[in-house]
Amino acid sequence: MEPQIMLLPFGLPEMLAQVTETGRITIADRYGLMAAVLDESLGEEYRSCIDRMLHALHRGRLKMVDEISTVAGF
Repeated sequence: MEPQIMLLPFGLPEMLAQVTETGRITIADRYGLMAAVLDESLGEEYRSCIDRMLHALHRGRLKMVDEISTVAGF
């Protein structure tokens, strides 16, 4: 039996805002993106946001970092 990957409610908009603000994609963000991509019920608006974020990463406007989170205290 495969483990279920669940996106936290309202987690994607918060993650997108944080990534845009910091210019960095953390390990936690990558797991959130994976969960979002695997969510078949994800709306077109969110899929479009993910596409824009991945495009920014490809263009070098965002950078992947090996940190767990950019939230203070984590």
